[in-house]
Amino acid sequence: MPSPDFQSASPTPAQPVAAAPVAPVRVIAVASGKGGVGKTSVSVNLAMAMVNAGQRTLLLDTDLGLANVDVMLGLSPRFTLADVFAGRCELRDTLLEGPGGLWVVPAASGKRHMTELLPQQHVGLVHAFSQLDLPIDTMVVDNAAGIADGVLTFCQAAQDVIVVVCDEPASVTDAYALIKVLNRDRGVSRVQVLANQVQNAAEGRQLFGKLERVASRFLDVTLNYLGAIPRDEWLRRAIQRQESVIEAFPSSPSAIAFRDIARRAGQWQSPLGPSGHVEFYMERLITPARSAVA
Repeated sequence: MPSPDFQSASPTPAQPVAAAPVAPVRVIAVASGKGGVGKTSVSVNLAMAMVNAGQRTLLLDTDLGLANVDVMLGLSPRFTLADVFAGRCELRDTLLEGPGGLWVVPAASGKRHMTELLPQQHVGLVHAFSQLDLPIDTMVVDNAAGIADGVLTFCQAAQDVIVVVCDEPASVTDAYALIKVLNRDRGVSRVQVLANQVQNAAEGRQLFGKLERVASRFLDVTLNYLGAIPRDEWLRRAIQRQESVIEAFPSSPSAIAFRDIARRAGQWQSPLGPSGHVEFYMERLITPARSAVA
């Protein structure tokens, strides 16, 4: 039976360090201060755009109480992370193969106890991924909205954080609150900002400008403008069809924008090693350094 802190729910026994260097996994956390800004749609389509660009990609749903990544992709999971925590399966058993070869780890929906996990259980989940022997280049983490402990831990454990914001006063205010807590409480010093559901490129820039002006005055954080996703009827239709717009309508304005976002993310500097706090795929970050010394 797994221990309360999830440590014994590791997916596989510890593996010996490989002789050949293993490329580090790029982990990107997608978050938002406010719900309803299209964060999960961003996660799904960003992951699919990366798959189409040749990246072996895993999409992890960490909205542990109201998960819907599997619903958006029309998948029917046999097991979810709730089953892992309950000891009914291992992490590997939750893996689903989605469209285009995208790997998906689904969370549970309507499981209130999953929203009340202890901080060490969130950390235990992060550590479990270090032992998941899956050949991937990138992991996209779809977080719950807000500033709960799990959101902060999963963002801190990633190499890059994307905060999704739309043109609503509450969205901008809550996005700033999330960035402030990540920076002051978790030491996150760099955040990518993605404007969603904008009417035009200028609107996206204006949204970013609002956040940047306040953050530069009160926080020790660097905000980068990742780009904007336009308000697009084709995206709405893709959601209704339970498909990514990348697959359903590849020539649509939103699909083009997601491919551009994925291209920019692919140009970010790869992690050179662990940063000193809890991280996804820690072993992948340590192994290259060991191999170089050997």
